[in-house]
Order: sequence, then structure tokens, then C-alpha cells
Amino acid sequence: MQQQSKNGFLANEISSSKSCDVGSSVEDTNEIVVRKKAGISEANGVTNFAPVVSLSKSEEEVVRLIGQHLNEIGLSQTAEKLKEESGCILDHPSAAHFQKHILSGKWFEAETDLEDLRPFLLDVKSLTEMRFLLLEEKFLELLEDGKHIEALHVLRHEMNMLNHDQERIHALSILMMASGPEELQKRAKWLGKGKASRYRLMNKLQSFLPASVMLPSGRLRTLLGQALTLQQQNCKFHNTKVTCDLGNFSLLNDHECSREQFPCVTVQTLSDHCDDVLYCKFSNDGSMLATGSKDSTVIIWNVDPETRKLSRSMTLDGHTTAVGHVAWSPKGDYLVVCAGGGEADCPDVWIWNFIYSTGALEARNSNSPDDSISCASFSPDGRRFACGGLRGQFYICDLSGSVQEHWEGVRVQYCHWKNDSQILVADTHQRVRLYNFDDSTDFTVFQDDISNDVMSFAVDKSGRNIILNIKNQGIHWWDLTDRVLVRKFQGVSQGFFMNYSCFGGVNEDFIASGSEDNQVYIYHKSKENPIQILSGHTRNVNCVDWNPRYPDMLVSASDDGTIRVWGPAKPSTSKVMRGHHAF
Repeated sequence: MQQQSKNGFLANEISSSKSCDVGSSVEDTNEIVVRKKAGISEANGVTNFAPVVSLSKSEEEVVRLIGQHLNEIGLSQTAEKLKEESGCILDHPSAAHFQKHILSGKWFEAETDLEDLRPFLLDVKSLTEMRFLLLEEKFLELLEDGKHIEALHVLRHEMNMLNHDQERIHALSILMMASGPEELQKRAKWLGKGKASRYRLMNKLQSFLPASVMLPSGRLRTLLGQALTLQQQNCKFHNTKVTCDLGNFSLLNDHECSREQFPCVTVQTLSDHCDDVLYCKFSNDGSMLATGSKDSTVIIWNVDPETRKLSRSMTLDGHTTAVGHVAWSPKGDYLVVCAGGGEADCPDVWIWNFIYSTGALEARNSNSPDDSISCASFSPDGRRFACGGLRGQFYICDLSGSVQEHWEGVRVQYCHWKNDSQILVADTHQRVRLYNFDDSTDFTVFQDDISNDVMSFAVDKSGRNIILNIKNQGIHWWDLTDRVLVRKFQGVSQGFFMNYSCFGGVNEDFIASGSEDNQVYIYHKSKENPIQILSGHTRNVNCVDWNPRYPDMLVSASDDGTIRVWGPAKPSTSKVMRGHHAF
């Protein structure tokens, strides 16, 4: 009776003349000593493992993972000793032989091995696909070697017999016309004859086999990478473009970014406006900031890419009332200003031209003196913009300000141009609706769980996530695709005034918002309570915006007449320490 090991393999199936690992070897004399110490004996040419320790199933799996990793980094002798001491084998013998024959290009033997692996396949049909992939590699290598007759035989008499993927066979037959190896590799999207393409083939073939029979390539690295990714997701201050992977972060400590690398201190306070600062918005490339004020001006600021500080570039004036909202075009070459902010109403919109960085007034336009335009949003192509207000006006205008289309009776609280023809609108009925100007249709995206006005909202770059600032309820995060409420964030004081929030940071993992308690609240999307509360303003914080290019830069605008730039407490560094990475 053959003895079966706990990992499901027959230990005495392993012949002393066959190695389960490609390229592994041990000196004969040392091997005898090691085998005796490990309790390994041979009888009739068959090796029997008697492990020194008794391992649980999970412990055996860990040993297999470590052994595979040791082989992959070239420590095959160490892997062999690990197997001998533990009594574990890495892969089923048939799978090990199969891999050895694939990597050495012994296609006949590899096909024979496939029959031995048939009982382990979850789907018997997979055998045909595996054989097809094997023969495809064989065909390409023969073709590269200039053996066209042999390659044609494989195509006609071996691959055709499988009655599998005739379209692919036809594509392969066209490769017979390739002028040489370079053209063959390019047209076939193939790495060429050698270890690289054979390893790629082996990875494809392994996907059809259970992990208990053959471990997926690089399995330990995959698991460690997943662990680092999870740690990154759980790190409340992770705000760096460096991805958590084995090449950048230490495994010796849990990953944890320091608060000192996060925008949490005031690095600059600007008091150039003469009254309440109602709105602030970065251009899409992060190089400019526009701020609107109750003093009827818009100030354009340049962003220093090194210091992350602002310098005044120009002032746009001539607006007749307070500036409550601005919208940049996607390329930053136009700026639409809505001057109906604060307590004042205004039917006008101003379009400023920044094509030559001069800030010239392109147009001033109004459709009706009874309008009160309070928000705007550009189309993705930057050729049009939508605007609207609470008196029931909703327009689409060109860059000259001329109305191209309008929708009657829509009381617009806030709007966002989502894609080519669809515009999201928060109205005065406590709901968010989607308007399609191409086919003149509209529908409510969601309304549940909203009992007060949506004062403003922000949509992330993916277009899937939206955060709402709701009167007396704070910030709600909704999934636009599934139309479900994801999370309610706690802490923000949102009452009568217009407060604006934003997504920001690397991968837009953070949410920032102004608040009527004079503070800035920052949340990680995975947590309902703030990870930071920034103090410094002395009156209501109307608006915040995160720089889309520099994730360590945040600005806020307040009724105290100032703009604050928030940055890290310490300068950036690339030094890796204690399992985390700085900017």
C-alpha cells in the first residue's frame, strides 16, 4: 500500500531518478547524509519521505510557497533541503515533469505528460485547450527556426485534428508568410523561442491545473503583494504615487504613512481679496487656481511646482455682483464666472479667455434679466458649458455665451457635465437628476435618504462616485452606477450656507470639505469620521479644492477673506523607512 502525504500527493511516487524541480541538484555524498537525517529512505529505486516534524495542511502550504519562491530566486539547493526536511513536495510529480519538458522544449514528452494530468483537470475540455497552446508554441518555434515543412505538419495534422479554434489556426497559417523572426514575433505578439515565451506558456497552462497539483507562478510574491495593497488601503494617510509593492516597501513592519507627509498644516495664507472668498478651483492640470469673492473679483494664482505655494498672476474684474462660482475648461484655456454668489442674484455669465495666458474677456452674456445663474460646468471637449440657477433656468451655451439649448422649469442648485450629452443636476426637490440633451430625456438618479436640499456636489474622475453637501445633514457619498448610498460622513457643519467639498489625493482616496464651524474636514473614503480637522480660519469655510496634480496641496476659501494653502509638515523625501514611503 502506498502512503499518501497530507497535501494529497503520493510520497513514494517520487523516484530518485526524477527531480520535482527544474534545475535542482545536491551533491551525492551530502544528499545521503541529509536524507538519513530527514528520515528519507529508498527501496527498489523509490524515495519515501518521513518528515522530521508533523505539519498541518496550512503549514505544508506555507512550506510549498517558500520552496517555490526559493527555486524562483535561484536557491534550488536550499529548496531541496527544505523539501527533504519537511517531507513536502512542491508540485505533483506529473506536473513537475510537465513543466520540465515545456521549459526544455520537449514537446512529445510534454504531450505525454498531459495525459497523466488529465485526472486532475476540473474540466476535461481544458485538455484540448492545453494541447492547442502547447502545439501553438511548437509551431511558432519551428517557424522561427526556418523549419516550414515541420511547422506546416504541426498545423495541418496535429492542431487541425483537435477541431479547436479554427479562427486561430487560420491566423497562424498566415504567419507562414512572415519574412523572418522579427516579423514573426511582431505579428504573432510572441516573445520568440526561448525561456521567456516558454515560461509565459507555462503560466497559461498552469491556470488549468488546481493549485494543489501545481502552484501558480510567483504565488508567494502575489500573496505578499495583496497584503501590502490591503495595508495601503487601510492606511489613512497614504497619499503617495509610489505603489505599495515588494520593490518599494519593507515587509518587516506594517505599512503606515506618517501624518507629517499629509497636507495638514498651513504653508501659506493669502489676504488679497477685500471681502469673503466664496469659491476656489484649480485648473485640471493643477498649474492655476481661480478664487472668487464677494468683492466681485476673480484672482488667478500660479502654482509653484516646487514649493506648492501660490503667486498672484492677475485679477479679473468687472463682475457686477459677488462671484460665487467659476468653472475651468478641460484644457484650462477658458474660465466661466457666475456672479450670482452670496445674497445677490445675477443673470450674467462671464467667459474669460486664457489661450495666450492674458485673461482676456471673451464674452459677457445673459439670456433673460430674470435669470439668476449660480453654477456652470464645461463639456468634456471644452466647446460648450452648461449653466443654471434657482429661478428655473438651465442652458447650454457655446464659448461666445450664446444659448444653444435650454430646458424649461429646472431649478438648478448645482450641475456637472458628466459625459458627451449627459448632465447631472441637483435641483430644489432634494434629488439628483440626469439630463440628456441629445434625446431630451431626463430621470432621477437617486432621491432616497435625502430630506433636505443638496447644496452642492462633486463627482470623481471615474464618473462613478459623487459626494453631496446636504443642508443640515452633512456629506453623503453615493455610487452613481449602482445608485446606492455608500457612506455618510460625520462632523461637517452644513446649514444655510453654500459649502463645497471635493475628492482628492492620490487615486482620489480622500474627501475634503469646508464647514460652518470655521474648519476644514478631511476624510478617507473608507472611514466615516474625519482623519484630520484643520483649524486656522476664523469664519465659515465656503470651499476647498485639492490640487489634481500635486496630491500634497489643498486650498480653502473662507468668509474671513483669506485663502489658505495646506501642505505637509515636513518636506518630501524618497527614503524608505519602517515599512512606509514618503512622497
